[in-house]
Amino acid sequence: MEHDRTRTRAWVLHPEIKSDEQRRVPEPALAEAVSLAVTLPDLDVIGSDIVRLPRAQPGLLFGSGKIEELGERFHDAEVELVLIDGPVTPVQQRNLEKAWSVKILDRAGLILEIFSDRARTREGVLQVEMAALSYQRTRLVRAWTHLERQRGGLGFVGGPGETQIEADRRAIDDQLVRLRRQLQKVIKTRTLHRAARAKVPYPIVALVGYTNAGKSTLFNRLTGAEVMAKDMLFATLDPTMRRVELPDGPEIILSDTVGFISNLPTELVAAFRATLEEVLGADLIVHVRDISHDETEAQAADVETILTSLGVDEDRPRLEVWNKIDLLNADEREAALARADREAEIFAISAITGEGISTLLAEVAEKLQGTRREETLTLSFAEGDKRAWLYRHEVVRSEEQTEDGFQIAVLWTDKQASQFAAI
Repeated sequence: MEHDRTRTRAWVLHPEIKSDEQRRVPEPALAEAVSLAVTLPDLDVIGSDIVRLPRAQPGLLFGSGKIEELGERFHDAEVELVLIDGPVTPVQQRNLEKAWSVKILDRAGLILEIFSDRARTREGVLQVEMAALSYQRTRLVRAWTHLERQRGGLGFVGGPGETQIEADRRAIDDQLVRLRRQLQKVIKTRTLHRAARAKVPYPIVALVGYTNAGKSTLFNRLTGAEVMAKDMLFATLDPTMRRVELPDGPEIILSDTVGFISNLPTELVAAFRATLEEVLGADLIVHVRDISHDETEAQAADVETILTSLGVDEDRPRLEVWNKIDLLNADEREAALARADREAEIFAISAITGEGISTLLAEVAEKLQGTRREETLTLSFAEGDKRAWLYRHEVVRSEEQTEDGFQIAVLWTDKQASQFAAI
């Protein structure tokens, strides 16, 4: 039987461990893991299983009987890669690879592979490379079975291959130092760009949400942009910003951000933090949810957890958007619309059909307009630069010339007031 060897034959396992207090519902968790796997172009996912365990075995994760059973299945299906939807220690990874004669990749490694495949900006590439090196550094033990002929150090301490492993760890550490220096230069440039944007009076509205919630589809509908939007996890990684003029409201900067996911690898948290700096400075956060998903509540909780870990305070103005109501059945749709009518901060929409978008935009405009206040300024004739700034930023309501200068009525935000004071 001939197989296409340009693609790696993969099998996905989701371990359901009874002793794990934070375990997820296994069926949707397995479906998500498969969805993650199929986003990689070189993988051919030929099977998947939920493996129920009373507890994780320290050395092999699974029990000996289950390992033998799965090994036969993988051999018959000519599986080359097994993706385990959960954490796998370096020792477990090495032992399973030896037992099954396949390559093992855990959830963290899979997400890192996807990020590596999708990152486009210089900053994104550097962040993912750093995360991958940090992840790899802890797993050198699995790659060095061929070094058992060598002695570590002078033979007094350490075990086989220790010298080579330590040398490779030092090489990784040196590479991490170089990457950090490069990243600092990129971040400095982004900081300058952000400072330039801060002088523009447009408030920033950031779209956040679980991956595949429909943020990019909503972003494209509102901006007319062509950001990649597919029914795929992590379809977009790098943040995108566009200027949008709200109907009967202010102009805004709309930011589309990378989607979140449960059990995000710790190595990527720092990358998220740097990538999502726009969210930290946003005037309004719009949390987009896939309300048609079976795990929508759990996904929403994951998003809130990650926002908190990134330093986004709970007092930041935000709206919750229930997207994909076009995928709900009649009863579910009616219930969603009824709750959205009752609760002021919830909006039921379809980014595909456009339903509910106008109501959402009206609320965004009201939220942002509500942060503006009127004030009267007195400027001398010598303060022409300040007067020009007010007109350039379109905050002037009226103006009267006096004997000493100008009396100008403005309508602006606290952010604009502080920018003006810094002139």
